[in-house]
Amino acid sequence: MADRTLIRNAQCVLPQGTGKHDVLIENGKILAIDPPKTASADETVDAEGLYLLPGAIDDQVHFRDPGLTHKEDLHTGSVACAKGGITTFLEMPNTNPTTTSLEALDAKLDLAAGKCVVNFGFYVGATPENIDVLKAAERTPGIKIFIGSSTGNLLVDGQDALERIFAETTLPICAHCEDEATVRANRERVNGGTSIHDHSKIRDHEAAIISTRRAVDLATRHQHQFHVLHVSTAQEAEFLKDRPSWVTAEACPHHLFFNIDDYDRLGSRVQMNPSIKTAEDNRALWNALRDGVIEVIATDHAPHTLEEKDRPYPESPSGLPAVENSMALMLDAVNRGQCTLEQVVSWMCAAPARIWKIANKGEIREGFDADLVLVDLSRQETIRDENQLTKSKWSPWHGVELTGWPVRTWVNGQTVFQDGKVDETARGREAIFRKNS
Repeated sequence: MADRTLIRNAQCVLPQGTGKHDVLIENGKILAIDPPKTASADETVDAEGLYLLPGAIDDQVHFRDPGLTHKEDLHTGSVACAKGGITTFLEMPNTNPTTTSLEALDAKLDLAAGKCVVNFGFYVGATPENIDVLKAAERTPGIKIFIGSSTGNLLVDGQDALERIFAETTLPICAHCEDEATVRANRERVNGGTSIHDHSKIRDHEAAIISTRRAVDLATRHQHQFHVLHVSTAQEAEFLKDRPSWVTAEACPHHLFFNIDDYDRLGSRVQMNPSIKTAEDNRALWNALRDGVIEVIATDHAPHTLEEKDRPYPESPSGLPAVENSMALMLDAVNRGQCTLEQVVSWMCAAPARIWKIANKGEIREGFDADLVLVDLSRQETIRDENQLTKSKWSPWHGVELTGWPVRTWVNGQTVFQDGKVDETARGREAIFRKNS
């Protein structure tokens, strides 16, 4: 590891704009932007023709550790992050055991410290009975509520329990919003579902918008910071235009790039909760991102083995892997004119750092952590299942050629990805979350 690295001639995406700069990093921090020409370094990187971005922050992943590590674990998930330019991830509580106690949260943090090549944080999960845990938790970005189907005891659907959580806790809250009663009624109407196409009929637009309205109403009345996870419908995007300032929202690549027309081609490989919707919904989500109605892009990386995914519906599980391709998908969108590079940095880096109050991350700024990604906007690569670093070893984007890829990733000043390889001996750090002010 070079203690002092000088990145020269990169097109840097800074908070004040994009331009050619030199960046000096030392002891895990960004020491200077445009240091004196006489500045010395242990390593000098000539980044002519490349772009330097802050490391991406993925605020919604499922790395299956502990309990379901045949699908993914904290090490393999973090390795996939490093390849994809994600330098910090926030992981969800629906592991086995669930992260619904302070002991389980501490155990996960300890586990990650020994396994993760990038930085990490873990949500604490809400249940109808653990309000005292939610009030006491500190080493966490916030509270995750499943207002809709989930595993074990993580479904919180009762109004009294939800009112208490929003009224009595102070941590930011995020939620999976699909109305349980609507989902159950839809499932009964299609006799449980026999075709993969039924998935989007069961988890339909109505299930999403009813639950999102309910959650935003709670957040509005209790003036509680709230983040809507994986928005999937045009109705939600329209509704969120009038939300209060303390309510934020995100979209996922699968809801931006896939729709129900892809079921015939990809089957259960694009089976997700919330389900993929229509091409009209794709367009609405893109517009909501560009208009600032949706602030964040996260993956909801949720891998299963192909053997599990290939079971006949409805036995096939929902979820897909995405961390190692999400940034490339967005860089390709930049090349196709769907968005700007500065917007991508806002959605994947600055906004999640701001919303979750992650200290010293999300921007290229002097004094901030040296979590950086060098990208080649002209590099062309085709996604292949056999090249995936996720333990599940597949991608729904198999066979898709993208233009624009990460070529080097630094985490706390240490190179963790370069020349197509990840340094699996590197270790990230626990993310620090500033308290609500």
